Amino acid sequence: MIKLENLTKYYPSKLGNQYVFKDITFEIPSNHNIGILGSNGAGKSTLFRLLAGSEFPNKGNIVTDLNLSWPVALMTGIHPHMTGRENTRFIGKINGIADLDAYEKRVQEFAELGNKYDLPVRFYSSGMRPRLAFACSIAIDFDVYLIDEVTSVGDANFRRKAKEALLERSEDANVIMVSHEMDEIRQFCDSTIVLDNGNLTFYNDLEQGIEAYRAL
Repeated sequence: MIKLENLTKYYPSKLGNQYVFKDITFEIPSNHNIGILGSNGAGKSTLFRLLAGSEFPNKGNIVTDLNLSWPVALMTGIHPHMTGRENTRFIGKINGIADLDAYEKRVQEFAELGNKYDLPVRFYSSGMRPRLAFACSIAIDFDVYLIDEVTSVGDANFRRKAKEALLERSEDANVIMVSHEMDEIRQFCDSTIVLDNGNLTFYNDLEQGIEAYRAL
């Protein structure tokens, strides 16, 4: 269960508070792989950050009894001055991984960073950083994986590998995904939540949700 309770989120501006969500109460259905759809600026990324706990609502709460990942494919939680190996072990510790050596090995093999695994992340290329972040996340058994534009992860071969890993994970866990690619939404998701003018609408029928999004 993931529930938004009287949730308000805004950002201050010279023109006053710009509201993304205002007094929203909404329950994200369990046991679904959900695509988050909405126009640019509708609040998809903000919702993701709120779910991941990297931002907090101005008012209200998000209540869940599930273990949610940080947004997969983003650099959340990766420290640029630490090496790939140090980042891995740190992330493993804060997520309660019992066997850090085994976790480190899985991440190292999946990320395909070679000897750069022991370099500070600030020296990584733009393609290497999200590969490390993705590998660190996919190697942890989360209840729900928050997936933000998985097609942006690394080169074509790594993107293929990432998709296969996520599809495998989705057999035992659920995914909540943001993507502008409808083929990707169809590949991973069975339902949608459409964001429009601060409102969230759940569509159990995937194609109906995609049609509602396209009609915005």
